[in-house]
Amino acid sequence: MAKKKNNSDSTTGKKSKNDVAVGVVGSGSFATAIVKMLVENCKTVHWCVRNEFVKGAIELRGHNPTYLTAVNFNLKSLKLTTDINELVSSCDIVVLATPSIYLSDTLDKMKCDYKDKIFVSAIKGIIPKVNDVVAHYLKEEFQIGFRNQAVIAGPCHAEEVAMERLSYLTLATVEDEVSQKLVDIFNSDFIKVHSSKDILGNEYSAILKNIFAIGAGIASGLGYGDNFTAVFVSNAIREMEIFLEAIYEAPRDVNESAYLGDLLVTAYSLFSRNRNLGNLIGKGYTVKSAIQSMNMVAEGYYAADSIYKTAKEKRLKLPIIDTIYGILYEGKNAEKQYKKLTAKLN
Repeated sequence: MAKKKNNSDSTTGKKSKNDVAVGVVGSGSFATAIVKMLVENCKTVHWCVRNEFVKGAIELRGHNPTYLTAVNFNLKSLKLTTDINELVSSCDIVVLATPSIYLSDTLDKMKCDYKDKIFVSAIKGIIPKVNDVVAHYLKEEFQIGFRNQAVIAGPCHAEEVAMERLSYLTLATVEDEVSQKLVDIFNSDFIKVHSSKDILGNEYSAILKNIFAIGAGIASGLGYGDNFTAVFVSNAIREMEIFLEAIYEAPRDVNESAYLGDLLVTAYSLFSRNRNLGNLIGKGYTVKSAIQSMNMVAEGYYAADSIYKTAKEKRLKLPIIDTIYGILYEGKNAEKQYKKLTAKLN
Protein backbone atom coordinates (compact mmCIF):
# COMPACT_ATOMS: atom_id res chain seq x y z
CA MET A 1 0.00 0.00 0.00
CA ALA A 2 1.29 3.42 -0.86
CA LYS A 3 2.04 5.49 2.21
CA LYS A 4 -0.08 8.52 2.77
CA LYS A 5 1.75 11.80 2.50
CA ASN A 6 2.19 13.84 5.61
CA ASN A 7 0.16 16.98 4.99
CA SER A 8 0.42 18.36 8.51
CA ASP A 9 0.31 22.12 8.89
CA SER A 10 3.46 23.05 10.79
CA THR A 11 1.87 26.11 12.37
CA THR A 12 -1.42 24.66 13.54
CA GLY A 13 -0.52 20.99 14.00
CA LYS A 14 -3.62 20.09 12.02
CA LYS A 15 -3.69 18.10 8.81
CA SER A 16 -4.13 20.24 5.72
CA LYS A 17 -7.00 19.10 3.52
CA ASN A 18 -6.51 18.20 -0.12
CA ASP A 19 -7.51 20.70 -2.81
CA VAL A 20 -8.31 17.96 -5.33
CA ALA A 21 -11.62 18.49 -7.12
CA VAL A 22 -13.58 15.32 -6.37
CA GLY A 23 -17.26 14.51 -6.76
CA VAL A 24 -19.66 11.71 -5.92
CA VAL A 25 -22.66 10.73 -8.05
CA GLY A 26 -25.42 9.00 -6.11
CA SER A 27 -27.27 9.48 -2.82
CA GLY A 28 -27.71 5.94 -1.49
CA SER A 29 -26.00 4.45 1.54
CA PHE A 30 -22.63 3.69 -0.05
CA ALA A 31 -22.54 7.04 -1.86
CA THR A 32 -23.16 8.75 1.48
CA ALA A 33 -20.42 6.67 3.09
CA ILE A 34 -17.98 7.64 0.33
CA VAL A 35 -18.77 11.33 0.86
CA LYS A 36 -18.04 10.82 4.56
CA MET A 37 -14.68 9.23 3.67
CA LEU A 38 -13.75 12.05 1.31
CA VAL A 39 -14.61 14.97 3.60
CA GLU A 40 -11.94 13.65 5.97
CA ASN A 41 -9.25 14.64 3.46
CA CYS A 42 -10.79 17.08 0.95
CA LYS A 43 -11.66 20.73 1.48
CA THR A 44 -14.73 20.40 -0.71
CA VAL A 45 -16.63 17.36 -1.96
CA HIS A 46 -19.02 17.87 -4.85
CA TRP A 47 -22.11 15.69 -4.46
CA CYS A 48 -24.68 15.01 -7.19
CA VAL A 49 -27.80 13.67 -5.50
CA ARG A 50 -30.96 12.15 -6.90
CA ASN A 51 -33.38 15.08 -6.76
CA GLU A 52 -34.12 18.50 -5.26
CA PHE A 53 -35.83 16.97 -2.22
CA VAL A 54 -32.66 15.12 -1.17
CA LYS A 55 -30.53 18.19 -1.94
CA GLY A 56 -32.80 20.46 0.08
CA ALA A 57 -32.99 18.06 3.00
CA ILE A 58 -29.20 17.78 3.24
CA GLU A 59 -28.81 21.55 2.98
CA LEU A 60 -31.42 22.02 5.72
CA ARG A 61 -30.44 19.29 8.18
CA GLY A 62 -26.86 18.40 7.28
CA HIS A 63 -27.54 14.72 6.66
CA ASN A 64 -29.01 12.40 4.05
CA PRO A 65 -32.76 12.15 4.80
CA THR A 66 -33.00 8.49 3.76
CA TYR A 67 -29.67 6.68 4.15
CA LEU A 68 -27.08 6.78 6.96
CA THR A 69 -29.10 9.51 8.62
CA ALA A 70 -26.77 9.52 11.65
CA VAL A 71 -23.92 10.90 9.53
CA ASN A 72 -23.85 14.68 9.92
CA PHE A 73 -21.93 16.78 7.43
CA ASN A 74 -20.38 20.19 7.74
CA LEU A 75 -22.17 21.89 4.86
CA LYS A 76 -19.12 24.08 4.21
CA SER A 77 -17.39 20.89 3.01
CA LEU A 78 -20.10 20.03 0.47
CA LYS A 79 -21.19 21.45 -2.84
CA LEU A 80 -24.53 19.87 -3.67
CA THR A 81 -26.18 19.62 -7.07
CA THR A 82 -28.69 17.51 -8.98
CA ASP A 83 -26.95 18.20 -12.30
CA ILE A 84 -24.32 15.66 -13.31
CA ASN A 85 -22.90 18.05 -15.91
CA GLU A 86 -22.24 20.65 -13.21
CA LEU A 87 -20.46 18.07 -11.08
CA VAL A 88 -18.35 16.51 -13.84
CA SER A 89 -17.35 19.92 -15.18
CA SER A 90 -16.16 20.95 -11.72
CA CYS A 91 -14.24 17.80 -10.81
CA ASP A 92 -11.07 15.97 -11.81
CA ILE A 93 -12.16 12.76 -10.06
CA VAL A 94 -15.74 11.48 -10.33
CA VAL A 95 -16.91 8.63 -8.10
CA LEU A 96 -19.91 6.74 -9.52
CA ALA A 97 -21.99 5.30 -6.68
CA THR A 98 -25.49 4.80 -8.07
CA PRO A 99 -27.17 1.38 -8.27
CA SER A 100 -26.13 -0.31 -11.51
CA ILE A 101 -29.68 -0.30 -12.86
CA TYR A 102 -29.73 3.53 -12.79
CA LEU A 103 -26.24 4.31 -14.08
CA SER A 104 -27.03 4.44 -17.79
CA ASP A 105 -29.93 6.86 -17.22
CA THR A 106 -27.61 9.05 -15.15
CA LEU A 107 -24.69 9.09 -17.57
CA ASP A 108 -26.89 9.56 -20.63
CA LYS A 109 -27.46 13.09 -19.29
CA MET A 110 -23.71 13.81 -19.32
CA LYS A 111 -23.10 16.24 -22.19
CA CYS A 112 -20.13 18.16 -20.80
CA ASP A 113 -16.48 17.56 -21.65
CA TYR A 114 -15.27 14.63 -19.54
CA LYS A 115 -11.99 14.03 -21.36
CA ASP A 116 -9.09 13.45 -18.94
CA LYS A 117 -11.43 13.03 -15.96
CA ILE A 118 -10.83 10.04 -13.70
CA PHE A 119 -13.95 7.92 -13.18
CA VAL A 120 -14.02 5.70 -10.10
CA SER A 121 -16.68 2.99 -9.95
CA ALA A 122 -18.12 2.10 -6.55
CA ILE A 123 -20.87 0.15 -8.32
CA LYS A 124 -21.10 -3.57 -7.66
CA GLY A 125 -23.44 -4.72 -10.38
CA ILE A 126 -24.08 -5.32 -14.08
CA ILE A 127 -25.30 -2.47 -16.31
CA PRO A 128 -28.58 -3.82 -17.77
CA LYS A 129 -28.45 -1.61 -20.88
CA VAL A 130 -25.33 -3.38 -22.15
CA ASN A 131 -25.31 -6.48 -19.92
CA ASP A 132 -21.74 -5.73 -18.88
CA VAL A 133 -19.62 -4.35 -16.06
CA VAL A 134 -19.04 -0.65 -15.50
CA ALA A 135 -15.43 -0.75 -16.73
CA HIS A 136 -16.48 -2.05 -20.15
CA TYR A 137 -19.51 0.23 -20.26
CA LEU A 138 -17.41 3.36 -19.69
CA LYS A 139 -14.87 2.23 -22.26
CA GLU A 140 -17.31 1.24 -25.00
CA GLU A 141 -20.05 3.83 -24.55
CA PHE A 142 -18.00 6.87 -23.46
CA GLN A 143 -14.48 6.04 -24.69
CA ILE A 144 -13.12 6.34 -21.16
CA GLY A 145 -10.05 4.10 -21.19
CA PHE A 146 -8.80 2.00 -18.32
CA ARG A 147 -6.06 4.55 -17.66
CA ASN A 148 -8.78 6.97 -16.58
CA GLN A 149 -10.70 4.43 -14.55
CA ALA A 150 -10.57 2.94 -11.08
CA VAL A 151 -12.68 0.45 -9.13
CA ILE A 152 -13.47 0.51 -5.42
CA ALA A 153 -13.67 -2.88 -3.71
CA GLY A 154 -14.21 -3.79 -0.07
CA PRO A 155 -14.66 -5.24 2.42
CA CYS A 156 -16.44 -2.07 3.47
CA HIS A 157 -20.06 -1.80 4.63
CA ALA A 158 -21.48 1.71 4.54
CA GLU A 159 -23.04 1.30 7.98
CA GLU A 160 -19.67 0.66 9.61
CA VAL A 161 -18.12 3.62 7.80
CA ALA A 162 -20.91 5.73 9.32
CA MET A 163 -19.83 4.52 12.78
CA GLU A 164 -16.17 5.10 11.90
CA ARG A 165 -15.34 1.47 12.54
CA LEU A 166 -12.05 0.51 10.93
CA SER A 167 -12.75 -0.51 7.33
CA TYR A 168 -10.62 -1.44 4.32
CA LEU A 169 -10.83 -0.41 0.68
CA THR A 170 -9.05 -1.80 -2.33
CA LEU A 171 -8.61 0.75 -5.13
CA ALA A 172 -7.86 -0.89 -8.48
CA THR A 173 -6.34 1.17 -11.27
CA VAL A 174 -3.61 0.59 -13.84
CA GLU A 175 -1.97 4.00 -13.36
CA ASP A 176 0.34 4.49 -10.36
CA GLU A 177 -0.24 8.25 -10.38
CA VAL A 178 -4.01 7.77 -10.24
CA SER A 179 -3.58 5.19 -7.49
CA GLN A 180 -1.59 7.63 -5.34
CA LYS A 181 -4.18 10.39 -5.79
CA LEU A 182 -6.96 8.05 -4.69
CA VAL A 183 -5.02 6.73 -1.71
CA ASP A 184 -4.41 10.30 -0.58
CA ILE A 185 -8.10 11.25 -0.61
CA PHE A 186 -9.55 8.02 0.81
CA ASN A 187 -7.04 6.95 3.47
CA SER A 188 -7.94 8.06 7.01
CA ASP A 189 -7.94 6.95 10.64
CA PHE A 190 -10.88 4.63 9.97
CA ILE A 191 -10.29 3.81 6.27
CA LYS A 192 -7.22 1.83 5.25
CA VAL A 193 -6.54 1.65 1.52
CA HIS A 194 -4.75 -0.99 -0.52
CA SER A 195 -3.91 -0.69 -4.21
CA SER A 196 -4.45 -3.18 -7.03
CA LYS A 197 -4.10 -3.24 -10.81
CA ASP A 198 -6.78 -5.90 -11.29
CA ILE A 199 -9.64 -3.63 -12.41
CA LEU A 200 -11.83 -6.30 -13.99
CA GLY A 201 -11.06 -8.91 -11.34
CA ASN A 202 -12.03 -6.56 -8.54
CA GLU A 203 -15.17 -5.47 -10.33
CA TYR A 204 -16.36 -8.97 -11.14
CA SER A 205 -15.52 -10.27 -7.67
CA ALA A 206 -17.65 -7.49 -6.12
CA ILE A 207 -20.53 -8.58 -8.35
CA LEU A 208 -20.09 -12.28 -7.64
CA LYS A 209 -19.93 -11.87 -3.87
CA ASN A 210 -23.37 -10.25 -3.92
CA ILE A 211 -24.84 -13.30 -5.66
CA PHE A 212 -23.13 -15.64 -3.21
CA ALA A 213 -24.42 -13.51 -0.32
CA ILE A 214 -27.98 -14.05 -1.54
CA GLY A 215 -27.19 -17.76 -1.42
CA ALA A 216 -25.86 -17.51 2.14
CA GLY A 217 -29.00 -15.65 3.12
CA ILE A 218 -31.24 -18.30 1.56
CA ALA A 219 -29.39 -20.94 3.58
CA SER A 220 -29.95 -18.95 6.77
CA GLY A 221 -33.62 -18.50 6.00
CA LEU A 222 -33.98 -22.22 5.40
CA GLY A 223 -32.45 -22.96 8.81
CA TYR A 224 -28.94 -24.05 7.80
CA GLY A 225 -26.31 -23.15 10.37
CA ASP A 226 -22.78 -21.82 10.56
CA ASN A 227 -21.20 -25.13 9.62
CA PHE A 228 -23.03 -25.26 6.31
CA THR A 229 -22.40 -21.57 5.63
CA ALA A 230 -18.65 -22.08 6.12
CA VAL A 231 -18.66 -24.87 3.54
CA PHE A 232 -20.88 -22.80 1.27
CA VAL A 233 -18.49 -19.81 1.36
CA SER A 234 -15.39 -21.99 0.85
CA ASN A 235 -17.00 -23.40 -2.28
CA ALA A 236 -18.14 -19.93 -3.36
CA ILE A 237 -14.60 -18.54 -3.37
CA ARG A 238 -13.54 -21.45 -5.58
CA GLU A 239 -16.37 -20.70 -8.00
CA MET A 240 -15.30 -17.05 -7.98
CA GLU A 241 -11.76 -18.02 -8.91
CA ILE A 242 -12.99 -20.25 -11.75
CA PHE A 243 -15.16 -17.45 -13.13
CA LEU A 244 -12.50 -14.74 -12.84
CA GLU A 245 -9.88 -16.85 -14.59
CA ALA A 246 -12.32 -17.59 -17.41
CA ILE A 247 -13.20 -13.90 -17.82
CA TYR A 248 -9.80 -12.27 -17.42
CA GLU A 249 -6.57 -14.02 -16.50
CA ALA A 250 -4.34 -11.87 -14.32
CA PRO A 251 -1.94 -12.26 -11.42
CA ARG A 252 -4.34 -12.34 -8.47
CA ASP A 253 -4.82 -14.16 -5.18
CA VAL A 254 -8.51 -14.65 -4.40
CA ASN A 255 -7.62 -15.06 -0.72
CA GLU A 256 -6.86 -11.33 -0.54
CA SER A 257 -9.33 -8.98 1.15
CA ALA A 258 -10.82 -7.55 -2.04
CA TYR A 259 -11.98 -11.03 -3.03
CA LEU A 260 -12.37 -13.37 -0.05
CA GLY A 261 -12.68 -10.63 2.55
CA ASP A 262 -15.46 -8.87 0.69
CA LEU A 263 -17.22 -12.19 0.13
CA LEU A 264 -17.05 -13.06 3.83
CA VAL A 265 -18.46 -9.77 5.10
CA THR A 266 -21.25 -9.74 2.50
CA ALA A 267 -22.21 -13.36 3.18
CA TYR A 268 -22.21 -13.08 6.98
CA SER A 269 -23.06 -9.51 7.93
CA LEU A 270 -26.53 -8.47 9.00
CA PHE A 271 -25.83 -5.17 7.20
CA SER A 272 -25.70 -7.04 3.88
CA ARG A 273 -28.75 -6.23 1.77
CA ASN A 274 -28.04 -9.19 -0.53
CA ARG A 275 -27.87 -11.59 2.41
CA ASN A 276 -31.09 -10.09 3.77
CA LEU A 277 -32.81 -10.59 0.42
CA GLY A 278 -31.78 -14.24 0.40
CA ASN A 279 -32.88 -14.67 4.00
CA LEU A 280 -36.40 -13.52 3.12
CA ILE A 281 -36.54 -15.93 0.18
CA GLY A 282 -35.35 -18.77 2.38
CA LYS A 283 -38.11 -17.97 4.87
CA GLY A 284 -40.73 -18.37 2.15
CA TYR A 285 -41.14 -14.95 0.58
CA THR A 286 -41.54 -14.93 -3.17
CA VAL A 287 -38.63 -13.29 -4.97
CA LYS A 288 -40.84 -10.40 -6.03
CA SER A 289 -42.23 -9.76 -2.54
CA ALA A 290 -38.77 -10.01 -0.99
CA ILE A 291 -37.40 -7.37 -3.39
CA GLN A 292 -40.40 -5.09 -2.82
CA SER A 293 -39.99 -5.29 0.96
CA MET A 294 -36.48 -3.80 0.80
CA ASN A 295 -35.77 -0.06 0.59
CA MET A 296 -32.33 -0.60 -0.99
CA VAL A 297 -31.25 -2.28 -4.22
CA ALA A 298 -29.82 -5.79 -3.83
CA GLU A 299 -27.39 -5.82 -6.75
CA GLY A 300 -26.93 -9.59 -6.63
CA TYR A 301 -30.43 -10.23 -7.91
CA TYR A 302 -29.88 -8.33 -11.15
CA ALA A 303 -26.34 -9.65 -11.59
CA ALA A 304 -27.30 -13.31 -11.18
CA ASP A 305 -28.98 -13.44 -14.58
CA SER A 306 -25.97 -12.07 -16.46
CA ILE A 307 -23.36 -14.07 -14.54
CA TYR A 308 -25.31 -17.31 -14.99
CA LYS A 309 -25.61 -16.79 -18.75
CA THR A 310 -21.94 -15.87 -19.09
CA ALA A 311 -20.95 -18.98 -17.15
CA LYS A 312 -23.08 -21.13 -19.45
CA GLU A 313 -21.53 -19.56 -22.55
CA LYS A 314 -18.09 -20.43 -21.20
CA ARG A 315 -19.24 -23.89 -20.07
CA LEU A 316 -18.22 -23.34 -16.47
CA LYS A 317 -19.36 -25.70 -13.74
CA LEU A 318 -20.65 -23.42 -10.98
CA PRO A 319 -23.28 -25.28 -8.93
CA ILE A 320 -23.88 -22.43 -6.48
CA ILE A 321 -24.50 -19.92 -9.27
CA ASP A 322 -26.76 -22.45 -11.01
CA THR A 323 -28.76 -23.01 -7.82
CA ILE A 324 -29.25 -19.33 -7.02
CA TYR A 325 -30.24 -18.53 -10.61
CA GLY A 326 -32.81 -21.35 -10.58
CA ILE A 327 -34.41 -19.97 -7.42
CA LEU A 328 -34.36 -16.33 -8.50
CA TYR A 329 -35.32 -16.64 -12.15
CA GLU A 330 -36.89 -20.04 -12.73
CA GLY A 331 -39.12 -20.17 -9.68
CA LYS A 332 -37.52 -23.31 -8.31
CA ASN A 333 -38.21 -24.28 -4.70
CA ALA A 334 -35.37 -23.10 -2.45
CA GLU A 335 -35.57 -25.97 0.02
CA LYS A 336 -35.46 -28.63 -2.69
CA GLN A 337 -32.66 -26.89 -4.56
CA TYR A 338 -30.50 -26.60 -1.44
CA LYS A 339 -30.94 -30.27 -0.63
CA LYS A 340 -29.52 -31.01 -4.08
CA LEU A 341 -26.76 -28.44 -3.60
CA THR A 342 -25.54 -30.01 -0.34
CA ALA A 343 -24.50 -33.12 -2.27
CA LYS A 344 -22.33 -31.02 -4.61
CA LEU A 345 -20.40 -29.06 -1.98
CA ASN A 346 -17.26 -30.25 -0.22
